[in-house]
Amino acid sequence: MSSFSVDERGFYGKFGGAYIPEMLYPNVEELRINYLKIIESEDFQNEFNELLKTYVGRPTPLYFASRLSEKYKTKIYLKREDLCHTGAHKVNNTIGQILLAKRLGKSKIIAETGAGQHGVATATVCALMGMECVVYMGGIDMARQRPNVERMKILGAEVMPAVSGSKTLKDATNEAMRHWINNPTDTHYIIGSVVGPHPYPDMVARFQSVISAEIQNQLQESEGRNAPDHVIACVGGGSNAAGAFYHFLEDESVNLIAAEAAGQGLQTGKSAATTALGKPGVLHGSKTLLMQTNDGQVVEPYSISAGLDYPGIGPMHAHLADTRRAEFYSITDEEAMIAGVELSKLEGIIPAIESAHALAILGNRKFDKDEVVVINLSGRGDKDLETYIKWGKY
Repeated sequence: MSSFSVDERGFYGKFGGAYIPEMLYPNVEELRINYLKIIESEDFQNEFNELLKTYVGRPTPLYFASRLSEKYKTKIYLKREDLCHTGAHKVNNTIGQILLAKRLGKSKIIAETGAGQHGVATATVCALMGMECVVYMGGIDMARQRPNVERMKILGAEVMPAVSGSKTLKDATNEAMRHWINNPTDTHYIIGSVVGPHPYPDMVARFQSVISAEIQNQLQESEGRNAPDHVIACVGGGSNAAGAFYHFLEDESVNLIAAEAAGQGLQTGKSAATTALGKPGVLHGSKTLLMQTNDGQVVEPYSISAGLDYPGIGPMHAHLADTRRAEFYSITDEEAMIAGVELSKLEGIIPAIESAHALAILGNRKFDKDEVVVINLSGRGDKDLETYIKWGKY
């Protein structure tokens, strides 16, 4: 058994599992029993890969960023997940999960979303497959990501506001889980990240692993080697990072680097840097690292980026942090915004603010001139134009 893969109980080291109310047990158990045999079957793989190619637009390019490389005196490649249909990596997972839901005989789909990218990706595949779609989104996120709300509605989804708590991703997830408990037989819950009860973290990581598989092939072509020296990705729940790291987890010659959202600073109380501020606990069905008070109440997260605004991380990432297999950096709002504008001006690519957190690693860590650094550009910045405009320093 690979040391960084999930075990048969759904754990990555001490993190993971399925801590769920009894009423959710049948839904989760049905998935656990069936997911591997379905997604590893030849007909599933054929349909999945065909849709990734003809509908999503894969493989996405691995782009050598020459001006960025010149500035930071190292070889920087960008994995262009921003060029996927819907504008982010999220669609890799939603295609996989809706094909799985169809094979399980489900007719309705629910999802949660923060920045709206997963919601748009879910609404997109529901339109593609003719399935009913309800997306839960925090009230605050709905206001700051209005274009994505309208996209979901145009695609035929019902967008339900979560108006409890911080009115962000955590609360949207709570509402989606309540819906699933009440509609177990005909509904599949497409979780958008490597979070939640087993088998979700493993299942989502497998669907996103197409990213690292392509990096291997593309580097072989451009550099004559199939592994970089460093892979960098942002982590909220952590699905784009899980996908970018997946095929390199056991290769310790590849350094894995994760960028978390420090918000306004680690000591300000306005942060979402889970590995710096969190401790072990149970959130949304799995044991992981999460930000919590001394008596175990979840601390409200904060980030300028709606997609990183989550109080925990996926159990795979908690394990990578715990074993020090990956380096975790806390990136402030300001550092991320500066890095996003820098990429725009140097390479003509406006990144999602989530992805800008990964780019900000370049200003926080030195790389050697002959090293190959791959940064996973998880999404495009169209959805964040309003935030860039408000920030205004460009």
